[in-house]
Amino acid sequence: MRNEIELEGIIEDYLNGKLTQEETKAFEELRLKDPTVDHKVVSHKVFLEAMEDYAAVMKLKQQMDNAHHQIDVDRLSREFGPHPSFIVNVWRKNKAAIGIAASFIFLSMVMLYSIQQNTKQIGSVELVKRDLARIKTSQSSLIRKINSTNATVNANNNIRPANYGGTGFALTSNGYILTNLHVIEGADSVYVQDRKGNEYKVRIIPIDSQKDLAILKIESESFTPLPNLPYRLKQNGINMGEEVYTLGFPKDDAVYGRGYVSSKTGYNADDSTQYQVGIDVNPGNSGGPLLDQNGNVIGVISAKLSQVDGATFAIKAKYIQEAMNSIAKDSLGKKVAFSKRNSLQGLSVPKQVEKLKDYVFMVKVFK
Repeated sequence: MRNEIELEGIIEDYLNGKLTQEETKAFEELRLKDPTVDHKVVSHKVFLEAMEDYAAVMKLKQQMDNAHHQIDVDRLSREFGPHPSFIVNVWRKNKAAIGIAASFIFLSMVMLYSIQQNTKQIGSVELVKRDLARIKTSQSSLIRKINSTNATVNANNNIRPANYGGTGFALTSNGYILTNLHVIEGADSVYVQDRKGNEYKVRIIPIDSQKDLAILKIESESFTPLPNLPYRLKQNGINMGEEVYTLGFPKDDAVYGRGYVSSKTGYNADDSTQYQVGIDVNPGNSGGPLLDQNGNVIGVISAKLSQVDGATFAIKAKYIQEAMNSIAKDSLGKKVAFSKRNSLQGLSVPKQVEKLKDYVFMVKVFK
């Protein structure tokens, strides 16, 4: 706590130009190395600017009150009459005060318009905040429906275009796939598509809906089991500032996204079920894996803040294992165990991504 307070003090001195040249240079180097510190600087700058705007409004209000007090309202009421000469006399005697008041009214209208524009933007963020606040009771209410990629399925299957799309990744080599519940909720049928364009019909295995996770089982006889999974599930967490990446389907081809862990909790500070990560995602990324630089799966992409770049949320890997453990044995035939080996470790990220593509699927939902 003390370190946080000291850091806030240094940030404020930095923004107010109170640091020496050497201190400023050292702090700017720290910002470049530590994304968390840089994020705090930006947030504090926005806060200070908001306070300055508020102070300007209050100062303007005080000046308008002073101008109003200079006008003798009672005398104006007595002297004001229907004859134009009275109006002229009033103007001549009070034109200075009236001019000042008119100027302040004009300025206040301009400032109020600016504040309204900013309020509209903030309001849209708060709407998302209200949705996020409901995560404790029903995580499915957190997420908006994902727009369809409008990709057509194999014409030989004679299937209509999908209504919604998302991402899923292999839990096992024999066809069990993890995605978000909100991606497939209410579906009449669900298919997955691999990197080669092959499509397979899947069965949805019911699990705890509050975790916003769903498991799919490939039912198509044409499916060939995958090689052993190259990644493993990392349940012991990850530190803030560590680099992470994801792979998903915001379009027909897989898209790589890179970022860092910006918080070890979700939108609310007491939400320990999620990470907040600095990755830009788009509709279609939901259900994609979140991996660390060693190729360990640390979470599942689930949501983002509206109108805020790089504020993405991922369900922690711990709850993937809990979801797997909660599946009824008669649904699986046998207990599903996540791979304990990680053949991605030691490879460069581009090589990790290339191997990962075989295990990440586009999810197509039909209603």
